[in-house]
Amino acid sequence: MNEADDAILEYFQKLETDTDHRIALPPTAVWYNLVEELSVLNRSQNTISRRMNVLADAGLLEKTDKKRGYYKITDYGLSYLRGELEARELERGKN
Repeated sequence: MNEADDAILEYFQKLETDTDHRIALPPTAVWYNLVEELSVLNRSQNTISRRMNVLADAGLLEKTDKKRGYYKITDYGLSYLRGELEARELERGKN
C-alpha cells in the first residue's frame, strides 16, 4: 500500500452516497479528479490505472465493468480505511 492507494480508496469512500450506493468510475476519471481537480496526488494516469488494478486484485476495489474498466470500493476496502485491516493482512489474500 502506498500514498496513491490510500488516496484512491479515500476518494471512492467519499463518493459513497447517503443511501450506501457506491459510485463506479474508470481510472481516467479518478486520475483527473485526484491530480487535476483536487491536487491530492502528482501521479501519472498510467500509475493510477495500475494501482487500481492492484487494489482490485487485493479485493479493495471491485471491477464492475470489465469492458469499460469501471471500479468501485468494496466492503473490504472500507474495512481497510476504517483501520479494521492492516496492509500486511492484505498480503495474505482477500476475504
